[in-house]
Amino acid sequence: FFVYDGAKEGQRHLLTMASYYDHHHLVPQPTIVHDKDGVDDPHDNSSIALDETGHIWIFVSGRGRGRPGFKYRSFEPYSIERFELVSEEEMTYPQPWWLESKGIVHLFTKYTGVRELYWNTSSDGKNWTEHRKLAGMGGHYQTSHRRGDRIITAFNMHPEGKVDVRTNLYFVQTDDMGAIWRTADGSPIGTPMTDPHCGALVRDFQAEGRLVYMKDIDLDANGNPVILVVTSASHKPGPTGEPRIWMIVHWTERNWEFHQVTRSTHNYDMGSLYIESSGTWRIIAPTEPGPQHWGTGGEMAIWTSDNHGKTWEKTKQLTKDSNFNHTYARRPVNAHPDFYAFWADGNPDEFSESRLYFTNKVGDTIWILPYVMTQDFAEPKPIDCHH
Repeated sequence: FFVYDGAKEGQRHLLTMASYYDHHHLVPQPTIVHDKDGVDDPHDNSSIALDETGHIWIFVSGRGRGRPGFKYRSFEPYSIERFELVSEEEMTYPQPWWLESKGIVHLFTKYTGVRELYWNTSSDGKNWTEHRKLAGMGGHYQTSHRRGDRIITAFNMHPEGKVDVRTNLYFVQTDDMGAIWRTADGSPIGTPMTDPHCGALVRDFQAEGRLVYMKDIDLDANGNPVILVVTSASHKPGPTGEPRIWMIVHWTERNWEFHQVTRSTHNYDMGSLYIESSGTWRIIAPTEPGPQHWGTGGEMAIWTSDNHGKTWEKTKQLTKDSNFNHTYARRPVNAHPDFYAFWADGNPDEFSESRLYFTNKVGDTIWILPYVMTQDFAEPKPIDCHH
């Protein structure tokens, strides 16, 4: 199951849509879950979660204090046919995680002066605890992950609320629905975190004059966190930001290790990290320059490491000679090898069409989702990688 936000041809009117890939190589017509009437800003894009009964939850982001967020639940298990509105409330950048037999832990942002991190919980998705502040050091962006009952999150900070100087890297975790938050070594830490040099600090990038852009987070075979970021010299696009470095940040049970993967051409180049049971670590990301060279995204590639992220090799270039840049390669929860990364393309320099793509684990084929559907179901078409 997946969710995405888009607009009708030539319009800037944001719609939240849900669909699925059935692994018999068909996709149904997407369902419009929510009409963001009057909103043309993809900050309001949505997130998805699946509970243990198969019901699909879609959390539609709000923006600031003026545009609310919305929570929806599918009427039927494993069905995108109809959704019911559960709540409307202030929340931005929703990251809901369903814990089996426990309920939902929801990590999100509120614009309480600046972009601060909050969480709350629910046993049924309908009755929620009060919003509790996790971090408020001037503002934050985060990326989170779940394994079992454990929720982990990594985030940066925005000094004096300025997103253009986002920097530093922090990590906390909880295994009891947020009752206690802990640092990487298991030490409890009080919330809300307000000191930029608190125990959650992974690295003081501010002292190094480096900006930090969050990409993904996962756990290694021993349950140690691994964070993927891009660091940069400037918030501006173009050569002033160089070097932009894709970096792996790995907790080794004693200390944090930092390993460079490759370089990038834009701070918002976004890809995902896969730590696989075979021992391979994989990154699927737009690391290669694209047709809009200094714009967001580029050409998609697969990088792999067989030594726990210390060194990386580009094992496959997925796209080349594209018309538009590709970016935002997403890792599905419990990803199946047939549908291993999901992303979009578009022209970052001007208003354009955007297409949706997915690839398999080995990256030998890329499929494009149908742009126009006249039937209830259609087949994604394989593209030649020179598209």
